[in-house]
Amino acid sequence: MLFSELAGLTAKDLNKKKVELRSKLFEARMKNSLGQLANPMVIREARKDIARINTVLAKLGKTAAPAAKTVAKKVSKAAGTSKSVAKKSPRVKKG
Repeated sequence: MLFSELAGLTAKDLNKKKVELRSKLFEARMKNSLGQLANPMVIREARKDIARINTVLAKLGKTAAPAAKTVAKKVSKAAGTSKSVAKKSPRVKKG
């Protein structure tokens, strides 16, 4: 898959193709571990295609993962929850 082919696709199409490639990569890894994969280059090609898709998505600025993280942060701040930090107790010298 060429980068120029991916550049013309929409973010929705890219995410759909990414899901397909991830499942293909999973199946190829499983077959490889069982010794049933005839061409192990399939794994490398799938990984590189996923990286190309991630690059195009980043260029478009429409990745799903960072948006979900910011929404989760906003929700936790609105609810008033935060991480509590445990204080260390002072050390007592033995002697």
